[in-house]
Amino acid sequence: MNQEKVYSGIDQIPSGQASQHLTPGCLVLEGGAFKGLYTQGMLDAFMQQDLNLQCVIGVSAGALSGINYVSGQIGRSARVSLTYRHDPRYVGVKALRHSRSIVDVSFLTEDRGIYEPLNEARFYWPEQRYLAVATNCITGEWEAFEKGKCGDIMKAAQASATLPYLSPMVEIDGVPYLDGGCACKIPYQWALDEGFEKIIVIRTREVAFRKKNREDPLAEKIYRKYPQVMEKIKTMNLEANREFEEVEKLHAEGRLMRIAPSQEVLVSRLERDMEKLGDLYWLGYKDGTEKLPEIREYLEG
Repeated sequence: MNQEKVYSGIDQIPSGQASQHLTPGCLVLEGGAFKGLYTQGMLDAFMQQDLNLQCVIGVSAGALSGINYVSGQIGRSARVSLTYRHDPRYVGVKALRHSRSIVDVSFLTEDRGIYEPLNEARFYWPEQRYLAVATNCITGEWEAFEKGKCGDIMKAAQASATLPYLSPMVEIDGVPYLDGGCACKIPYQWALDEGFEKIIVIRTREVAFRKKNREDPLAEKIYRKYPQVMEKIKTMNLEANREFEEVEKLHAEGRLMRIAPSQEVLVSRLERDMEKLGDLYWLGYKDGTEKLPEIREYLEG
């Protein structure tokens, strides 16, 4: 790997194995492609401070970050992103050949020879729940796949993190799925419906951020054979803003705790600047460390 294409501070990313001490509650992780480095930094801070929630549900990049949190591998998410962002097997021509997608999510979830394999024994430990949200292309609705209760949780995570237009659909039991964010950006409702009394939502954009509603002619061209998911994609920005507003309302009511970047996030979905990506990781790490007393007070209250 060309060292110029690896984050200059890669050796400073923390490492280690999280304990098996679990804290009651549900962690809800928003997506955002490479904006997910914010989440990765925060989760590393959590694991270092022995904050391992009993349940994790994520969408897209949040689903991928959640895998490493449940496997208890401090720093693994960031080391993969900050080392392999410019590896063509992960993002680029070889990824396109292997998976028919410009971003090959399976590079993160399968044994592809990366230097830090997933701790599968810990990930599949039944005491800690993990769910990935993907969008059913037939119904247009989101579904939550849980490890131990579905046939292939890694395929579900891969489906969750596909990029509309850039990635092919992923078939699960004969049904095509896409990015969970097409139908649900933040799966807080699942946690509420499950009866969790303590819910922590990690955003990847600042609190005031709202998406612009715009016409998307590509949806009709590319997904015309799947009218339900086509309509979801055309209106997903409006739905995302509704979810953002609802999360703020629930946060104000104390029904959940929302954590968001303390600075404006200027990283793009497929950001190429490794220093910007590294800075976003450390912002998440800093915010997570500083918020920890408030988080513990909320969880223990």
